[in-house]
Amino acid sequence: MGARIAGVEVHLPGHRVGTAEVEARIGASGWSPPAGMVHRLTGITARHVAGDHEQASDLAVAAARKLLAATGTAAEDVDLLLFASASQDMVEPATAHIVAAKLELSCPVMDVKNACNSVLNGMEVADALIATGRYGRVLVVSGETPSRAVRWDVEGIRGFLRAFPGYTLSDAGAAVLLVPGDADSGILGSGFTADSRHWEAGTLAAGGSLHPRDVEHTYFAMDSARLKAAFLAVGTGILDDTLARLDLTWDDMAVVAVHQVSLPYLEVFARGAGVPADKLVVTVAEHGNVASASLPLQLVTARELGRCGPGDLVALVGLAGGVSLGITVVRL
Repeated sequence: MGARIAGVEVHLPGHRVGTAEVEARIGASGWSPPAGMVHRLTGITARHVAGDHEQASDLAVAAARKLLAATGTAAEDVDLLLFASASQDMVEPATAHIVAAKLELSCPVMDVKNACNSVLNGMEVADALIATGRYGRVLVVSGETPSRAVRWDVEGIRGFLRAFPGYTLSDAGAAVLLVPGDADSGILGSGFTADSRHWEAGTLAAGGSLHPRDVEHTYFAMDSARLKAAFLAVGTGILDDTLARLDLTWDDMAVVAVHQVSLPYLEVFARGAGVPADKLVVTVAEHGNVASASLPLQLVTARELGRCGPGDLVALVGLAGGVSLGITVVRL
């Protein structure tokens, strides 16, 4: 028996920045994009920005505290903490230790990292460990602060396009509690694939052994055309195969949560994968691209809208730089 989702919560920083403000800040460097261009290309109206005093761990802790309270889970009841996020407080130690200290947890911890698929892969790890009986309650948390790596000073249209994905990014925290499943609910199955030949298409390269101190590499850099082509080449086979293995279709789902980087790309991906538009929960327009917190945000939004609840099937579809693609089907 694998895991089930006992609860999910998110934390969104209260400070919101509108797209017009983003465009104005880009223009302050001397070169500015045409008015309304960022909104036309992304469909995003606003994004959340953490305060200067807030770290990735703080956003994860805020979401985790909401989740522990909502599920009635005490700190001593958590058997394992996974910090699953594209962001991190520092290279060493694992940010999971910082989160655990702030939550006053005494369980084992580790970081799971795979760009915007970090939470989905964290759930995959938790499911496997619970299935073996190694752990009972696994808390998967994410704290995303990508706003710290946005390049505002650009030189012309070429520099703007290289930095462009950063203007979609938004800060958020998320937490998912996984416990042993039962006959009525749980993770039914997952499928993951990757084509790592394209890792250079999108990077935040600073902080590791390749560029430990080069300020130029502390900003997001992305070749959007190459990244899009890479995802098209990967295709949706892993999604189709996983659904077929489970004898399910998109129509069986109450909700299909798909990682959202922009509104136009969400629409393109959904059409290509055959996901009915009425199954989607669109969060990117109002909240921006919250990286690995995207899927939890969509689940919480769907729950608040009454679109899913106990007994319903939901599909979580992850897309991440690298590139990787995955799906997890859950009965709530």
